[in-house]
Amino acid sequence: MSNDRAPGVRVALVTAPGDAADELARSLVRDRVAACVNVVPGIRSHYRWEGRIETSDEALLVLKVPAEGSGELPDRVAARHPYDVPEVLLLDVSDGLPAYLRWVADAVEEGTDEGP
Repeated sequence: MSNDRAPGVRVALVTAPGDAADELARSLVRDRVAACVNVVPGIRSHYRWEGRIETSDEALLVLKVPAEGSGELPDRVAARHPYDVPEVLLLDVSDGLPAYLRWVADAVEEGTDEGP
């Protein structure tokens, strides 16, 4: 990107079963849906599903994505996720290292393969 203003970035939080988390993360980066995905293993989720309280061992995926175009992210994650209704939460990033924010945008939009 040639301008000095850092592009908008969003962080997405996605939970997934531990055995599916790494493949999901790799596919999202490979297909340039996300610039980076951190997989945080070993979380336990408690939630209400179909009238019952459930408990699941999961992993948390933390995706970094450009704000522009991120409205499609929930559907793109859901299409490859093993759950019927996956958790996909988008959070706006208010500030960050400008070079990193530019890299997030470039890695998805322009196909930059270099890390931050």
